[in-house]
Amino acid sequence: MLSTLFIALRFVHFASLMVLLGSTICSVLLAPQTFKPVLVARLAKQWRTAIWLALLSAAAMLSVQAGLMGNGWADTVNPQVLEAVLGTRFGSVWIWQIVLGVVTVVVFLLKPRVLQSVLMLLAASQLILLAGVGHAAMHEGLLGGVQRINHAIHLLSAAWWVGGLLPLLMCMHMARKPRWRHEAITAMMRFSRYGHLAVAAVLVTGSVNGVLILGWSLPLESHYVQLLLVKVALVAVMVTIALVNRYLLVPRMNEAQDTAQIRFVQLTWLEVILSVAVLLAVSIFATWEPF
Repeated sequence: MLSTLFIALRFVHFASLMVLLGSTICSVLLAPQTFKPVLVARLAKQWRTAIWLALLSAAAMLSVQAGLMGNGWADTVNPQVLEAVLGTRFGSVWIWQIVLGVVTVVVFLLKPRVLQSVLMLLAASQLILLAGVGHAAMHEGLLGGVQRINHAIHLLSAAWWVGGLLPLLMCMHMARKPRWRHEAITAMMRFSRYGHLAVAAVLVTGSVNGVLILGWSLPLESHYVQLLLVKVALVAVMVTIALVNRYLLVPRMNEAQDTAQIRFVQLTWLEVILSVAVLLAVSIFATWEPF
């Protein structure tokens, strides 16, 4: 039960941070200046949910980890076991995860629209910290440093890609309004243009992660490898959808605007659903031994 709860909390924590980072990248770096207040007003509710879920899930994961290290539910609130967890590599990283989560909540409660750049940096910092635990921290020395940096880039790139899908859908909706049509389309085109970098980085760093964890062998009898291959297949479908949206549907929007827009929205929602499945798969197999 505790193991299942840990997986669920891990999923919520990663998803929340990715949504927060991806959407703040869109509002801070990609949206036209005049369009930013409008987009931020629509993203604020999404940010509030993501920020609180990230903090609460981080705190709960520390407690559940204590139960897993100890003797079950009773040790999830045992001060001695919690202290022992804080003495591990996971605990040393996780205490900062919680501290940054608290800071993020405070920043949001102060002035989320003015301090959105700070929210972006805080979300990025928390994702970078996640590269210091789990399989990404299995090596030491120079190789270990390379592995952590590579995994941090992987997480940031995935958040940029996946977390930007919901703002992309918002922009598509607002592009139907004459007042904001030009600014919304500009934001979408910027997301599409620079999103190529995020997708490419995800693919490259994901491949490097696989080699650093598994080596050049691929033991197909391993449940870890089997679920990893499911993740790879889902990501391949997501990449295909992104390419169809960018190179087939976007050019057709002027010719058959309504049909192309409807297909674009449908496929983007499918991409969102697939990203949830990918993150769920990662949350599961990341708790398994690779071999």
